[in-house]
Amino acid sequence: MANLLADPDSGLTPAQLAARHGLRVAGERPSLGAYSGQLWRYRHFISAYSHAKLTASFSNARLGQLWQVLTPLTNAAVYYLIFGLVLEQDRGMDNFIAYLTTGLFIFNFTQTSVHQGTQAISGNLGLIRALHFPRAALPLAITATQFQQLLGSIVVLVAIVTATGEPITLMWLMLMPAVLLQTIFNAGLTMVMARLGAKATDLKQVMPFVLRAWMYGSGVLYSVNLFAENLPGWATAVVQFNPMLVYIELARISLLENTHLLNDSLPLTWLIALGWAVVAGLGGYLYFWRGEQEYGRG
Repeated sequence: MANLLADPDSGLTPAQLAARHGLRVAGERPSLGAYSGQLWRYRHFISAYSHAKLTASFSNARLGQLWQVLTPLTNAAVYYLIFGLVLEQDRGMDNFIAYLTTGLFIFNFTQTSVHQGTQAISGNLGLIRALHFPRAALPLAITATQFQQLLGSIVVLVAIVTATGEPITLMWLMLMPAVLLQTIFNAGLTMVMARLGAKATDLKQVMPFVLRAWMYGSGVLYSVNLFAENLPGWATAVVQFNPMLVYIELARISLLENTHLLNDSLPLTWLIALGWAVVAGLGGYLYFWRGEQEYGRG
C-alpha cells in the first residue's frame, strides 16, 4: 500500500503514462491544423529549395537557365513542323503558331509537375530520414519550381503571340488567374502522385505514357473543334471537363483574338477551372496528409 502511495504512476497503462508526461509516438501524423501550421512555417524552405532545384537543373549546361526558354521553343518548333506543315492541322486557323505554343507551354507546366511528383518522396529519402519537416514541402517545392519555369515561358509566349500579330487587349489580364488556378490544381495532383509514387516506385515509368495520352486528349496540338466534329455528343460533353483542356482554353482565349471555347461558355469554363482547382488542391492535400507517417519508412 505504501509503495502505491509513493508511486503516482502505479496502475497506469503505457498510453496513460505517455499522455501524462507529454510523450507522443515518433512519426505520428499531426492534426490537419497543426500540419498546415508547420507547412506555413516552412514556406521559406519551400521557396529556397525550389529555387535551388531550378538552378541545379541547368548547372551543367553551357547555356544554363536559357534552356528554360529553349526547351519549350524547340518542342513547339518540332510539333509545328509535324502538325502544322506535314499534317496541316493549321487549316482554318488564323494563328496556329501561337495556338500551338500556348497549348504546349500550359500543358508542360502540369506534365512536368506531375511526372516529377512521382519521385518527390522516393527521390528524397535521405533528406526525409535525416530531417524532420512536413513532407508536403517536397511536392509543393516541385510545383513552385515548375511555376518559376512557366513564368519564363510566359515571357516567351507573350513575345510569340505579339510577333504573330495578336493585339494586346484587356483579355490578357485573364491569363494570370487562369495560371494561378492551374497552379493549385498542379499542387494537389503532384501531392497525390507523390504519395502514390512513394509506394509504387514503378509509377514513374508508366507516367510518360499516361501524360502523352492526356496531351493528345487535351487539344494541345490541334484545334479543339475536332472533338465536336469527330466525337459523339456525350463524349464531347465529357471532354469539356478535361482539366487540362479547360486551362489551355482559358490561356488561349486570353491571348488569342480569334479562338473559341469548346463549350462556347466562358463562365462555365471558369467554373470548371475553379472546381478542378478546389477538388484537386484540397483533395490532394488531404490525401497526402493522411499518409504523412508512412513517408521514408521501409
